[in-house]
Amino acid sequence: MNYRPLILPKLSWNRQVSSDVHGELVVQPLEPGFGITLGNALRRVLLSTIEGSAVTSAIIKGVNNEFSTVKGVVEDTLQIVLNIKEIVIENSTGVPGNMHLHVKGPGVAKVGDIKCDEHLTLINKDFVLAHLAVDGDLEIEFFVETGRGFAPAQWPAGVPIQVDGKIYLDARFSPIKRVEYNVEKTRVGQKIDYDKLTISIDTNGAVKPQDVVHYATSVLRTQFEHFLEATEIPFNEISKEASQDTVKGIGTDVEGPTKGLPVDLFLKPIDELEFSVRAHNCLIGAGIRRVIDLVNLTEDDVLKIKNFGRKSLREVKEILAAFGLSLGMNIKELDLKKVLKDQEGGINS
Repeated sequence: MNYRPLILPKLSWNRQVSSDVHGELVVQPLEPGFGITLGNALRRVLLSTIEGSAVTSAIIKGVNNEFSTVKGVVEDTLQIVLNIKEIVIENSTGVPGNMHLHVKGPGVAKVGDIKCDEHLTLINKDFVLAHLAVDGDLEIEFFVETGRGFAPAQWPAGVPIQVDGKIYLDARFSPIKRVEYNVEKTRVGQKIDYDKLTISIDTNGAVKPQDVVHYATSVLRTQFEHFLEATEIPFNEISKEASQDTVKGIGTDVEGPTKGLPVDLFLKPIDELEFSVRAHNCLIGAGIRRVIDLVNLTEDDVLKIKNFGRKSLREVKEILAAFGLSLGMNIKELDLKKVLKDQEGGINS
């Protein structure tokens, strides 16, 4: 059976807002309706399934329950326990680990004062755990485990007080703090009903947004594989072949000057490429306003632009490559307009 191809989306991260704790992923174009379908599925998996590490129990020297006090420490044990829950841990192996804190007053006990196993890394090192007076002496042993989502404190049944003084904590394993997605319509050639999906992700810093998207996608893919009751239909191959053919309604020129890329992309403003503010302003100041104006420049031409350095050049080359573009393409605008005119003639015929 000859199946109809699907549009293949391109993924790009908004570099202007990306950091180790925040990311904005733009996916376009998508088949109509796929924006909500994929966006909601990814959001649910991101919020519920991403693995993380947290302190699940601790031994505070001289304390055998969370309702007591520690001599020379301003905070009571309950407040210290609440502060311990805020420790952000990056675990490079996923196996359990131990951490140890010993601070004497006067002073402040911070996360950065904790000594931990080699495979554990503390992220929020400036977070304050407790304030110590002159006679303060705070010593804590932490036990770290890996899990998903939220887990209540695992107190052993029928034992009110532990012999070793261990206090069990509720654990927030998930490194995800917030996930939002937005779907809007986007145009591909003459068609205007394709979806553009934007996913905004905030993490606690233990993992990067790019990594959690990879993890969530792997989870969804492996789960959906079990729904296949016959040989999988190779839509990726079918759609890739179709994208290399002349699809006149989409404005792609296969044999001509744009080498298989959407013709109208070259005539769009450089705003579509989402450069950083510095690079964008330098290009606009030099009169580079459209994509075709940029790709026709050489590296030397770009470096001659005022205040445009090699770091900005590297950014431009990376973003162009994400769209299948490059510098020095030598595209003639007359050729583009001729291709568009021929395609419009094909549509109307």
